[in-house]
Amino acid sequence: MDCNHDCSSCSSDCKDRKPQDLHEHLNEYSSVKKVIGIVSGKGGVGKSLVTSMLAVTFNRLGKKTAVLDADITGPSIPKAFGISARCMGSDQGIIPVTTLTGIDIMSVNLLLENETDPVVWRSPIITGTVKQFWTDVVWKDIDYMFVDMPPGTGDVPLTVFQSIPLDGIIIVASPQELVSMIVQKAVKMAQMMNVPILGLVENMSYFMCPDCGKKHPVFGESHIDDIAAQYNTDVIAKLPIDSELAASVDNGKVEFFEGSYLDEAAAKIEAKL
Repeated sequence: MDCNHDCSSCSSDCKDRKPQDLHEHLNEYSSVKKVIGIVSGKGGVGKSLVTSMLAVTFNRLGKKTAVLDADITGPSIPKAFGISARCMGSDQGIIPVTTLTGIDIMSVNLLLENETDPVVWRSPIITGTVKQFWTDVVWKDIDYMFVDMPPGTGDVPLTVFQSIPLDGIIIVASPQELVSMIVQKAVKMAQMMNVPILGLVENMSYFMCPDCGKKHPVFGESHIDDIAAQYNTDVIAKLPIDSELAASVDNGKVEFFEGSYLDEAAAKIEAKL
């Protein structure tokens, strides 16, 4: 009878109650059309590699792309792109660093005096920094932003899910049996947060023999197709173990790697969005 339709100040559990929107507002000078989170249930599966390659792939398709590096304590995006410059500020906000091919990057390593300085912060500061990368950075005319998340289902992934309006996520895995269980945890977290799963990417899926051209499953038989079917999603790419790709990342030249491993995945992502 006395409802003022302000659910944020009401403790009643009525049928008309609206869920509270925890999304942070984008910087007023920014424009971001689509935001895609790159998730992994554990570390070491190539999440940052996939993030970098997706940004490069969409950039080659004529889209303006950006990477928000939410892995605050283990940032690796600047290294993959060979960026050593520090971010600058203006009256509008923090200005991201732009790569040689035009990809905008924001990472904590671009704020540190030395890229090898450890980030020894407690969780509230880390999650606050992730939010600031969304609210305080000037993202100009971005078609696709890729958010590189830390592994697991802890504070930072939860903060990204709640604070940034994700259009969907991509889950990265490797073929090991243990990873199958971890992938399912990431899938279930996305379902709990009502964020669409755009697909699964299996990294280190196989090694292509340069002599006979045969694919060898170095880490054993893959189960990712079964997991995808179980949760009604797709495997959008299976990336091989490629020494040239690894070298391009280590040398900061991922945007100049000539492979087209994620071209088909990009088409599938666009179709879903």
